[in-house]
Amino acid sequence: MNRRVDADHSEEMLLQCEAALQYQFQNRDLLRNCLTHASGANHRLASNERLEFLGDAIMGAVICEMLYRLYPEETEGELTRIKSIVVSRQTCARVSEALGLPKSLVLGKGLAINASVPMSVAAAVFEALIAGVFLDGGWEVTQQVLERVMGPEIELAGGVDHGRNYKSLLQQLAQKKFGETPHYQLLDEKGPDHSKCFKVAAQIGTSLFHPAWGANKKAAEQRAAQNAFSEIEGRPIPHLTD
Repeated sequence: MNRRVDADHSEEMLLQCEAALQYQFQNRDLLRNCLTHASGANHRLASNERLEFLGDAIMGAVICEMLYRLYPEETEGELTRIKSIVVSRQTCARVSEALGLPKSLVLGKGLAINASVPMSVAAAVFEALIAGVFLDGGWEVTQQVLERVMGPEIELAGGVDHGRNYKSLLQQLAQKKFGETPHYQLLDEKGPDHSKCFKVAAQIGTSLFHPAWGANKKAAEQRAAQNAFSEIEGRPIPHLTD
């Protein structure tokens, strides 16, 4: 009655999941546990619910560490704002669906007949798998997986402030006030190749505005644009650097 039809199908689901995560589990039973929803389990403790609980905490810790490193100039409040978006159920569900993880789930009949799974189920299997990677491979491997799959989400949350696209706003302001189009200069970069930070400043004509650091060039440009926008408007600089 479950989506798991036979041993071959089960192994195929495992392989698909590993390919999506780019991580191979040593403990195949642990991976099966991660992919077993309560509706498809013989009893609740055989489902991925406990792993979901652990994965949520591990992901929160890893994301906090990433944000602390990537945004050295940000306040606690701003880091908290970015983290809340990145680890939210909506974000986890979107990442889970993008990776195709729900397709590997073992579901009971009530859920298996649907073309898609509820958002909460998609988010839960992602969190369970993060716990599985941690238990199977350790902290460093878990960091690598999360940096790879959550990096774009951090960019989105950190690069646009409360849904405002400051590059677009700055371009409109610059053209109206100065008849110029903003350009962005890369001033510095730091960190290892897989986790670099970039320092960028917006330039309008001959005026170079206060720079900002970002997790990637796109995020840094957004923050630099916000700095320039704030400076032109006579407001405090939001993203101060040393």
